[in-house]
Amino acid sequence: MATQKSDQNSDQRQEIHQPLTPEEVSPEQKAAHKKMLEENENMVLNPGDIVDGEKTLQEKSQQVAVDAPDITGDHIVVPTYFVVDDPEEGQKALHHVKDAEEISDVIRQARVDESGERTWN
Repeated sequence: MATQKSDQNSDQRQEIHQPLTPEEVSPEQKAAHKKMLEENENMVLNPGDIVDGEKTLQEKSQQVAVDAPDITGDHIVVPTYFVVDDPEEGQKALHHVKDAEEISDVIRQARVDESGERTWN
């Protein structure tokens, strides 16, 4: 099983589409989050913040930390993991809390060219 997981996180670049709008979050994930919140009234973390090292890169890319209205009434979606391309490790999933410093480093590397297209250094 470990070989399968490492193969899925290998240097091969997978097509990843992360949910960024409420409509893109799976109904199953919405139901699981709601159930966790109902069962654990004093829950400190958002249900999607839980780190599960057994998930594949594709599964991590679909996990949502927040799928709720904010104080302004806008409905926001925050992915639990941000999938990035690492020249040494290939694609990897960075947890939005645990790996925040590395995510910041990746963002600092982003550049925009003359035509407004984002390029990565």
